[in-house]
Parts: sequence; C-alpha cells; structure tokens
Amino acid sequence: MTAFTSCNPATGEVCYTRPTWHADELDLALKQLSAAQDSWAALTVEQRAAQLLRLAEQLAQQRDALADLITQEVGKRTGECLAEIDKSVQLIRYYAALAPELLQSLQIPTQASRSGVAFEPLGLVLAVMPWNYPIWQVLRFAVPALMSGNACLVKPAPSVPQCSQFLLDCIRQSGLAVMDMAWIDTELVEDAIRRCDAVAFTGSTHTGRIIASLAGKHLKKTVLELGGSNPFIVLADADIEAAARDAANSRFRDAGQSCNAAKRMIVVPEVADAFVETFCAEAAKLHAGDPRDPATTLSPLTRADLREALHAQVLDACHNGAKLRLGGQMPQTPGFFYPATVLDRVTTACRVYHEEVFGPVASILRASDEADAIRLANDTPFGLGASIYSADNERAWALARQIEAGSVFINRHTSSDLRLPFGGVKASGYGRELSEFGLYEFVNVKTYWQK
Repeated sequence: MTAFTSCNPATGEVCYTRPTWHADELDLALKQLSAAQDSWAALTVEQRAAQLLRLAEQLAQQRDALADLITQEVGKRTGECLAEIDKSVQLIRYYAALAPELLQSLQIPTQASRSGVAFEPLGLVLAVMPWNYPIWQVLRFAVPALMSGNACLVKPAPSVPQCSQFLLDCIRQSGLAVMDMAWIDTELVEDAIRRCDAVAFTGSTHTGRIIASLAGKHLKKTVLELGGSNPFIVLADADIEAAARDAANSRFRDAGQSCNAAKRMIVVPEVADAFVETFCAEAAKLHAGDPRDPATTLSPLTRADLREALHAQVLDACHNGAKLRLGGQMPQTPGFFYPATVLDRVTTACRVYHEEVFGPVASILRASDEADAIRLANDTPFGLGASIYSADNERAWALARQIEAGSVFINRHTSSDLRLPFGGVKASGYGRELSEFGLYEFVNVKTYWQK
C-alpha cells in the first residue's frame, strides 16, 4: 500500500508521511457517515448553515498556521495561501446566506391541486481532490453539498496529508460529523464509489476519464472539473501593457499550477511583436525563492516528477520549431523550481499546443487574423475558460459566443467568482460548481403532485 507523503517543494526534503487505510477503515467511515447523514438531512437549511459558519470561524482563526502548512506541502507563496483560505471562508458565508432561499421547495401550478419540486440530498458524496488548492478545492465541492443535506467523504491528494488533516481537524472542532477524509489508495477508490451516491472529481482529464468510467459502471452522478488550456486572445485594439500584465499574472501565479490559468497567448499580427516583448519583460521580473519570503514572486513546482514532465514539454516544443524567448533551463538548485518560460511561435507539431501545461510556461500562438485567433482558441481538447482583450466590448462579446468554453472573460484574465458557475466543456469536464448552479448539482430535484 502506498503512503500519503509530503515533500517540501522549496528544499526537496520529505517532511511528513502517513499510512493509507485498510478496507475495514474505509468500511467504518462509510457506515458512520451514512448514519450521520440521516440526522443531518433532517435539520433545516438554517441549522446546517449555522454549523458550517462555525467551520468558517475555525478556518479564519487558524489561517496563518494553515497557510504555513500549504506552503510547506504545495510550495505556494504565503500570500497565495492566505488568499486561498480567505476565499474558502467567503465561500462558506456565501452559501450560508444563499442556500436557505434557494433550497426552499417551489410550488409550480399545474392541473393538480398542489404540485411542485423539492431539493433533497442524494446521500453520501465521494470527492477525489487535487493537491494544488488543498483547502479551496475540497470546500468548493463540499460546502454546497453539505448545505443541501449530503454527507461528504474526501480522498485527498497523496502529497498534501498535513493540509488535509488540518482541515479535518477544523471540521471536527466545528462539530460537523458528516465529513471525513478517506486515506485510501487507488485500489479502494472503486469500492468507495460503489458505496457512495455521487462523485466529485477535480484533476487531470486522464484520471477524470477513469473516475467517470467507474462512476458510470455503478450509475453514480458525477461532476468533473478537469484540465484546462485557456486561450488568452489579444486583438489589435487591445491595451497591450494591461493585457501583458494580466497574462503574466494569470500564467505565473501559483507557479502556473492552476487549471484555470491563461496558458495559450493568442495574438493577431498587428500587435504580436509588441505584446510578446511586453509579456516577456513582465515575466522576466519574476523572482524565484523561498515561498515564505515576501520578496519571492515565483514559487517552486510541487513535485519533482511534475517539473520533469514540464521540462520535457519545453524541450519538445523547442525541437519542433517553437522559439524559446525566456527561461527553459532546468535549475541545478535544491527544490523543484522552474523559471518563468515563454515559448513563441508554437506550432501544431509541439506537444504544448495540444496538451495542458501545468507550470510556469507560456505558449505564444500567432494568429493570421481575428477569425484565425478564434479558430486557434477552439483548436484544443479543452474548454474551461478563455479571455479576450479588446477596446471594443460589443465586438468582444460577439466573439466570446464563438468560443467553446465554460466561461469567457473580457479584458480580464480567467478566475472563479462565488456568484458565477465554474466548470468546463469538452475534455475540461462537465457539471458546475459555485453559485446556485453548484448548489443544485448534488440534490434530487424531486417532483411532488397532489390530485
């Protein structure tokens, strides 16, 4: 059996390990959660909200200690970690205010004397979660699921056991008995899926296909938030300096390890050279170093194997005609650092054209015109998010409708907002998180009809 092991990305040193569960431990957790879910579902939405607000207070009180753990296991800069925790707290408070109204039964007039729908929990939801946002990703799925009356069992990523345990401690201290961590390896995942009522997964498209096939085998509802290769389109009338700053911020924050980051910069001929020069200048300002040091602006990658895979993509791009404008050299220092890297004139022969790039590497695609920019934006397996930069807002809105993605941002890099649905199309998955749409993913919309 494999262990849950974390390694400090800034030094490369193993800092914590814990064993995985045996089958009987998973069995006990499933039985306990199922039993607790019955009484949880019987509470009013307001009562559930009150308990979840206690979790928000726990996280707010422990934010500094938790941020330090995220830095230690994920490698993110302290400010990025604090932002993740603060957004998680906001998420709980958002749903605590919103859910009581949105989960009320609806009366719908028909020929019946009384008819309508009620929003009832599915039961126990299993989540298989990633390492890059170990608090936010878990709570983004769990808070609306819990608010709806479900119980939640989370399989955390193997590389973030301390963050996951800290979150679990906060959950228990807040009095929530309907959420637990499943310290299981891949051999027990199918059994967990079989015995739960729905599945949430955030991670790679490859693993998402496996999770979806297992869930389909057992007819379980799924929500999949998978990879992304977000296009960042810069049109001829765009504010080049603002676009370059936003593109650099989106591509290189969190060491580029975000599915929703800008990854493919698509530029039209009129501004291509100016944008590339300005973007490279912005990227060159980034300074790698200790993630706890406020002077550091580029954190390390989380694992050694991720850095190796990223460098292989860069070498392949250079071999297949891309021009290396910045970075691209493997550091010989401790830790898993990789420099901010810019690949210009990326072609279809390059792996980075087709694959998700999970690290501080930006691809520049030069379009022949505006129509070609939209074609390039859609010429990808993924469809998570996209950005369009233009001084003509109406034209940008019209072009946005042609882009195959779950969201399009105009004159802003892609991000998530609690009030708006988040999710993708194509190989970026299906289903939505956040907003009222995320609240309804794990409920039974049950019809009632009375003669």
